[in-house]
Amino acid sequence: MKIKVCGITRLEDLETLSRLGADYAGLIFYERSPRYMGHLLQGADVKKTAPKLARVGVFVNETLEGVLDKVTGYGLQLVQLHGDESPEYCATLAQYVPVIKAFRIGDTVNWDTLKPYAHIVDYFLFDTASKAAYGGTGHQFNWAVLDTYPFDVPFFLSGGIGAEETGALRALRWPHLYAVDVNSRFETAPGVKDLSAVQAFIGALSSTQNQ
Repeated sequence: MKIKVCGITRLEDLETLSRLGADYAGLIFYERSPRYMGHLLQGADVKKTAPKLARVGVFVNETLEGVLDKVTGYGLQLVQLHGDESPEYCATLAQYVPVIKAFRIGDTVNWDTLKPYAHIVDYFLFDTASKAAYGGTGHQFNWAVLDTYPFDVPFFLSGGIGAEETGALRALRWPHLYAVDVNSRFETAPGVKDLSAVQAFIGALSSTQNQ
Protein backbone atom coordinates (compact mmCIF):
# COMPACT_ATOMS: atom_id res chain seq x y z
CA MET A 1 0.00 0.00 0.00
CA LYS A 2 1.43 3.34 -1.07
CA ILE A 3 1.32 6.40 1.19
CA LYS A 4 0.39 9.93 0.10
CA VAL A 5 0.78 12.88 2.44
CA CYS A 6 -1.31 15.78 1.22
CA GLY A 7 -1.41 19.49 2.01
CA ILE A 8 2.33 20.16 1.87
CA THR A 9 3.29 23.84 2.18
CA ARG A 10 7.00 23.68 3.16
CA LEU A 11 10.07 22.53 1.22
CA GLU A 12 11.59 20.97 4.32
CA ASP A 13 8.55 18.71 4.63
CA LEU A 14 9.05 17.47 1.08
CA GLU A 15 12.65 16.61 1.86
CA THR A 16 11.77 14.82 5.08
CA LEU A 17 8.86 12.89 3.59
CA SER A 18 11.16 11.55 0.91
CA ARG A 19 13.61 10.30 3.54
CA LEU A 20 10.79 8.74 5.58
CA GLY A 21 9.60 6.66 2.65
CA ALA A 22 6.38 8.40 1.61
CA ASP A 23 5.45 7.74 -2.00
CA TYR A 24 3.42 10.84 -2.89
CA ALA A 25 3.22 14.43 -1.70
CA GLY A 26 0.09 16.47 -2.39
CA LEU A 27 0.39 20.16 -3.27
CA ILE A 28 -2.94 21.98 -3.11
CA PHE A 29 -3.55 24.65 -5.74
CA TYR A 30 -7.10 25.44 -4.64
CA GLU A 31 -7.00 28.98 -3.27
CA ARG A 32 -9.87 28.48 -0.83
CA SER A 33 -8.07 25.65 0.95
CA PRO A 34 -6.27 26.46 4.23
CA ARG A 35 -3.41 24.40 2.78
CA TYR A 36 -3.13 26.37 -0.44
CA MET A 37 0.57 26.52 -1.23
CA GLY A 38 0.67 28.73 -4.31
CA HIS A 39 1.97 31.75 -2.38
CA LEU A 40 4.39 29.70 -0.24
CA LEU A 41 6.35 27.49 -2.62
CA GLN A 42 8.05 28.41 -5.87
CA GLY A 43 7.93 25.97 -8.76
CA ALA A 44 11.67 25.96 -9.36
CA ASP A 45 12.33 25.08 -5.71
CA VAL A 46 9.74 22.32 -5.67
CA LYS A 47 11.08 20.76 -8.88
CA LYS A 48 14.57 20.29 -7.45
CA THR A 49 13.50 19.15 -3.97
CA ALA A 50 13.09 15.44 -3.14
CA PRO A 51 13.11 14.24 -6.76
CA LYS A 52 12.22 10.67 -5.77
CA LEU A 53 8.97 11.80 -4.13
CA ALA A 54 6.10 11.92 -6.62
CA ARG A 55 4.39 15.32 -6.59
CA VAL A 56 0.61 15.42 -6.95
CA GLY A 57 -1.12 18.69 -7.76
CA VAL A 58 -4.59 19.01 -6.24
CA PHE A 59 -7.09 21.14 -8.19
CA VAL A 60 -10.75 22.07 -7.91
CA ASN A 61 -12.59 23.09 -11.09
CA GLU A 62 -9.46 24.67 -12.55
CA THR A 63 -9.10 25.41 -16.25
CA LEU A 64 -7.11 22.95 -18.33
CA GLU A 65 -4.61 25.68 -19.10
CA GLY A 66 -4.23 26.44 -15.42
CA VAL A 67 -3.58 22.81 -14.51
CA LEU A 68 -1.08 22.25 -17.30
CA ASP A 69 0.74 25.43 -16.36
CA LYS A 70 1.24 24.10 -12.83
CA VAL A 71 2.23 20.66 -14.12
CA THR A 72 5.08 22.26 -16.03
CA GLY A 73 5.97 24.91 -13.46
CA TYR A 74 6.07 22.56 -10.46
CA GLY A 75 7.14 19.35 -12.16
CA LEU A 76 3.97 17.51 -11.15
CA GLN A 77 3.90 13.77 -11.84
CA LEU A 78 0.13 13.42 -11.26
CA VAL A 79 -2.90 15.65 -10.87
CA GLN A 80 -5.79 15.08 -8.45
CA LEU A 81 -9.10 16.56 -9.49
CA HIS A 82 -11.29 17.26 -6.48
CA GLY A 83 -14.09 19.24 -8.06
CA ASP A 84 -16.86 18.62 -10.57
CA GLU A 85 -14.63 17.88 -13.55
CA SER A 86 -16.36 16.09 -16.42
CA PRO A 87 -15.18 12.86 -18.08
CA GLU A 88 -14.33 14.89 -21.16
CA TYR A 89 -12.16 17.24 -19.12
CA CYS A 90 -10.39 14.29 -17.51
CA ALA A 91 -9.83 12.60 -20.86
CA THR A 92 -8.18 15.69 -22.28
CA LEU A 93 -5.95 16.16 -19.26
CA ALA A 94 -5.02 12.46 -19.21
CA GLN A 95 -3.29 12.96 -22.56
CA TYR A 96 -0.64 14.96 -20.71
CA VAL A 97 -0.42 13.65 -17.14
CA PRO A 98 -1.83 10.76 -15.04
CA VAL A 99 -5.14 11.70 -13.42
CA ILE A 100 -6.57 10.91 -9.98
CA LYS A 101 -10.29 11.71 -9.89
CA ALA A 102 -11.63 12.30 -6.39
CA PHE A 103 -15.19 11.49 -5.36
CA ARG A 104 -16.87 12.47 -2.12
CA ILE A 105 -18.55 9.55 -0.37
CA GLY A 106 -21.52 9.82 1.98
CA ASP A 107 -23.63 7.10 3.57
CA THR A 108 -24.13 5.41 0.21
CA VAL A 109 -22.51 5.53 -3.22
CA ASN A 110 -23.99 5.25 -6.70
CA TRP A 111 -21.29 3.51 -8.70
CA ASP A 112 -23.02 4.43 -11.97
CA THR A 113 -21.86 8.03 -11.49
CA LEU A 114 -18.23 6.84 -11.66
CA LYS A 115 -18.67 4.56 -14.65
CA PRO A 116 -18.01 7.27 -17.29
CA TYR A 117 -14.60 7.92 -15.68
CA ALA A 118 -13.52 4.31 -15.25
CA HIS A 119 -11.88 3.93 -18.65
CA ILE A 120 -10.32 7.41 -18.57
CA VAL A 121 -8.58 8.14 -15.28
CA ASP A 122 -5.61 6.33 -13.78
CA TYR A 123 -6.88 6.32 -10.19
CA PHE A 124 -9.92 7.16 -8.13
CA LEU A 125 -9.70 8.79 -4.71
CA PHE A 126 -12.48 8.45 -2.15
CA ASP A 127 -12.90 11.20 0.43
CA THR A 128 -15.62 12.14 2.89
CA ALA A 129 -18.57 14.11 1.54
CA SER A 130 -19.15 17.60 2.88
CA LYS A 131 -21.83 20.16 2.10
CA ALA A 132 -19.48 22.98 3.03
CA ALA A 133 -16.31 22.24 1.08
CA TYR A 134 -14.54 20.13 -1.52
CA GLY A 135 -12.90 17.49 0.70
CA GLY A 136 -10.63 18.21 3.62
CA THR A 137 -13.23 17.49 6.31
CA GLY A 138 -10.92 15.54 8.61
CA HIS A 139 -13.69 12.97 9.08
CA GLN A 140 -14.12 9.43 7.83
CA PHE A 141 -16.90 8.00 5.73
CA ASN A 142 -18.18 4.46 6.20
CA TRP A 143 -15.50 2.37 4.52
CA ALA A 144 -17.92 -0.55 4.22
CA VAL A 145 -19.50 1.10 1.17
CA LEU A 146 -16.31 0.26 -0.74
CA ASP A 147 -16.92 -3.46 -0.27
CA THR A 148 -19.04 -3.32 -3.44
CA TYR A 149 -16.46 -1.40 -5.51
CA PRO A 150 -17.06 -2.69 -9.06
CA PHE A 151 -14.18 -1.31 -11.14
CA ASP A 152 -10.62 -2.30 -12.00
CA VAL A 153 -9.34 1.24 -11.42
CA PRO A 154 -6.95 1.36 -8.43
CA PHE A 155 -7.95 3.85 -5.75
CA PHE A 156 -6.64 6.05 -2.94
CA LEU A 157 -8.44 5.94 0.42
CA SER A 158 -8.74 9.35 2.08
CA GLY A 159 -10.76 11.22 4.67
CA GLY A 160 -9.87 11.63 8.33
CA ILE A 161 -7.27 8.86 8.49
CA GLY A 162 -5.04 9.05 11.57
CA ALA A 163 -2.41 6.95 13.28
CA GLU A 164 -5.02 4.90 15.11
CA GLU A 165 -6.34 3.53 11.80
CA THR A 166 -3.21 1.44 11.16
CA GLY A 167 -4.87 -1.75 12.37
CA ALA A 168 -8.02 -1.14 10.34
CA LEU A 169 -5.96 -0.42 7.23
CA ARG A 170 -4.03 -3.63 7.78
CA ALA A 171 -7.28 -5.58 7.86
CA LEU A 172 -8.59 -4.26 4.55
CA ARG A 173 -8.76 -6.80 1.73
CA TRP A 174 -9.87 -4.68 -1.20
CA PRO A 175 -7.86 -5.83 -4.24
CA HIS A 176 -7.88 -2.39 -5.85
CA LEU A 177 -6.84 -0.36 -2.81
CA TYR A 178 -3.65 1.27 -4.03
CA ALA A 179 -2.76 3.97 -1.52
CA VAL A 180 -3.78 5.70 1.68
CA ASP A 181 -3.97 9.50 1.67
CA VAL A 182 -3.39 11.37 4.95
CA ASN A 183 -3.52 15.05 5.75
CA SER A 184 -5.06 16.99 8.62
CA ARG A 185 -4.74 14.26 11.27
CA PHE A 186 -0.96 14.57 10.94
CA GLU A 187 -0.61 18.32 11.43
CA THR A 188 0.29 20.79 14.14
CA ALA A 189 -1.37 23.55 12.08
CA PRO A 190 -2.93 23.64 8.59
CA GLY A 191 -0.17 22.77 6.14
CA VAL A 192 2.43 22.12 8.86
CA LYS A 193 3.02 18.39 9.16
CA ASP A 194 3.85 16.54 12.37
CA LEU A 195 6.65 14.60 10.76
CA SER A 196 7.37 12.44 13.79
CA ALA A 197 3.76 11.23 13.65
CA VAL A 198 4.05 10.67 9.91
CA GLN A 199 7.24 8.68 10.46
CA ALA A 200 5.56 6.47 13.06
CA PHE A 201 2.57 5.89 10.77
CA ILE A 202 4.72 4.97 7.78
CA GLY A 203 6.79 2.65 9.95
CA ALA A 204 3.75 0.95 11.44
CA LEU A 205 1.99 0.51 8.12
CA SER A 206 5.13 -0.75 6.41
CA SER A 207 5.83 -3.26 9.18
CA THR A 208 2.33 -4.69 8.99
CA GLN A 209 2.60 -5.10 5.23
CA ASN A 210 5.81 -7.08 5.63
CA GLN A 211 4.37 -9.56 8.15
